Amino acid sequence: HGGRAVLSAIMVVQRRLGLRLAEPQEFTKRAFQNGKLDLTQAEAIADLAAAETEAQRRQALRQLDGALGELYRGWADRLVRLLAHLEAAIDFPDEDLPPEIEAQVEAETRGLLAAIEAHLADGRRGERLRDGIAVAIVGPPNAGKSSLLNQLARREAAITSPIAGTTRDVIEVAVDLAGYPVVLADTAGLRDSRDAIEQEGLRRALARAEAAELRLFVFDARHPQDAAGAAAWPAATTLLVANKVDLAPEMNRLPDGAVPVSTLTGKGLPHLIEVLAARVAEGYALEAPLLTRARHREALETALDALRRSLDAGLPELRAEDLRLAWRSLGHITGRVDVEDLLDVIFADFCIGK
Repeated sequence: HGGRAVLSAIMVVQRRLGLRLAEPQEFTKRAFQNGKLDLTQAEAIADLAAAETEAQRRQALRQLDGALGELYRGWADRLVRLLAHLEAAIDFPDEDLPPEIEAQVEAETRGLLAAIEAHLADGRRGERLRDGIAVAIVGPPNAGKSSLLNQLARREAAITSPIAGTTRDVIEVAVDLAGYPVVLADTAGLRDSRDAIEQEGLRRALARAEAAELRLFVFDARHPQDAAGAAAWPAATTLLVANKVDLAPEMNRLPDGAVPVSTLTGKGLPHLIEVLAARVAEGYALEAPLLTRARHREALETALDALRRSLDAGLPELRAEDLRLAWRSLGHITGRVDVEDLLDVIFADFCIGK
């Protein structure tokens, strides 16, 4: 029943009946157009289909459940109420409206501004979780960085040799680390060199280490003084890895917090994976909905700019225009902006035109 000839014959019959193959994402698009999903939920379906790890699946399901869209719609509802009150004060000065409307609008605008700023200050966790959490493997030459990459990737992703400086460019491997998507980056050894190619490798290694969310600083357990090189980065985001413990007789000389491993025998690697997974999990608790796309971030930043301008506006008409721009920016995220909402609030809250 799964043969190509049978399938082809079935498709021929269906086309004769006026049917056709669905376009990519067509069912999701129709669900959005019919008000069954908002844009954040439609994007979540695409993320769910592309999810490769458990954490990505959970984040996509949370967004599909509407948590992110509900947050943005809540902010949009607050904005439309502020805008409606301000518009009422501007357009109906002869009505018996509360005199403190403008002061209330300003106070609530500041509260909304703070809420959006806090949401944006997330270290791009949602986007990193969607695309892969960057972990850089750094350290001095010939410490076993490439061997560690191969062990964590469970394949020969990088060339290894006893010759210092074998790795000169950044080698990336995507892995599933205890359910989290991680992009491991093997880098060139950190040492001074007159070789132009090795200097470029060092530059790229330092740049990747700076950009990474976490770092594995690998050093030879026989040379514990090399661990001092990790001081260039924050300790909270840098994990010391003492490699070649099978060749080091004095384990008590290792720095505090260093994880002893042997990439040759595999000793200590399960514990290293546990420690690294725990570090990753610390920053990716999914209690609150996270930003997942650059499109969301851009719209929120546009809304923030408009809210800030509204606070500095000298006239209520200018303030109202900025609030309207902020409201529309939030509506662009979910795909829902309706002017009728504004009119409903104006007439419902103040009973104008009885």
